Amino acid sequence: MPNGDEFERLILALQSTGEQPPPPAEGSAAPRLEQWLRLVATRGGSDLLLVAGAPPAVRIDGRVLRLDAGPLDGDDIEEAVLPVLLPHAKEQYRQAGIADSSFRIQGLARFRINLHHERGRAAAAVRMLPVRVPRLASLGLPPGIEQIASLQRGLGILGGATGSGKTTTLAAIVDEINRRDARHIVTIEDPVEYEHVHKKSVIEQVEIGVDAPDFPTALRAALRQAPDVIVIGEMRDPETMRIALAAAETGHLVLSTLHTTDVASTVSRIADSFPVERQNTIRQELAMALAALATQMLLPRTGGGLVPAAELLMVGYGARQHIRKNALQHLHQEITITRKHGSLTLEESLAGLVRQGLVDWRDAHGRAVHTEEFEQLSPRIGA
Repeated sequence: MPNGDEFERLILALQSTGEQPPPPAEGSAAPRLEQWLRLVATRGGSDLLLVAGAPPAVRIDGRVLRLDAGPLDGDDIEEAVLPVLLPHAKEQYRQAGIADSSFRIQGLARFRINLHHERGRAAAAVRMLPVRVPRLASLGLPPGIEQIASLQRGLGILGGATGSGKTTTLAAIVDEINRRDARHIVTIEDPVEYEHVHKKSVIEQVEIGVDAPDFPTALRAALRQAPDVIVIGEMRDPETMRIALAAAETGHLVLSTLHTTDVASTVSRIADSFPVERQNTIRQELAMALAALATQMLLPRTGGGLVPAAELLMVGYGARQHIRKNALQHLHQEITITRKHGSLTLEESLAGLVRQGLVDWRDAHGRAVHTEEFEQLSPRIGA
């Protein structure tokens, strides 16, 4: 990853009129899109952003950089992206104006595409997906996260904002199970992001829109296939959540992600997705089904790049009681009580990164939820 002066040189290189993106493959269905994506890949970027009224932009180490090209309009973006969408995604875009799809450039990488509208014009966000699933130990997460891969049953949820790396972490957890255990794993994703290979486990990967029409249908079908592990790319609707809870309560290991920032908001997000009269029942079911709650975020690494921080609650008797009573404000304290079981607060994770010299104190302090706790764990020298 570039850093310091290297990043500034990269900016100049990308903005230079003398540099052109690598040429697309002959016969490419979308030559402009492929040309931009080859530049993303060769420069170590993570995302391509296409917005009407602006040139194409690349995200590198969390920073957005415009390419040296003229501004696009909505027609340019549709012309570049529509040809590579899968048939179901094209139909979805025509009907709803928004669609998710996957795309592969042979010999280079796979990409996840989100084509949508903003201010009545087409826009797109395209993320590069690594060819290989990374090892969990290589991600720089706190060691406790590895315990999720050792769960035998129950519901494990990984929260985090978009772009926080939770999909990568989930894929790495699945890979750990695949390497270690002879189990039947079914993943349900929209779209499939990481492609797993069979190791000790047998893995089926179901893509919404290609193999099944929606998450609830795919999940019901998966339950008839005698899986040991069910992986849901994201729990987006109450019906998916309800079936996932039932599966976790009946002996399956169910792993999924949510767009949440801490363990308390994860529980409340699920319960609040249901009608008020159902929420107490859902909390009782959550208290029984939950095995682990984790959230993660990415911070700028000192010297360049990004590094993850995480929070983990291994759910035990105390946490179950708090969830039943909707006393979610006590879950943070429950993390500190269950440290011996691997639980870890976000503040402990952030302080550890500061002590290792991986993250600047101010960046870590700005991300802490309980700032007084962080300051006790990592007092600022000279403050």
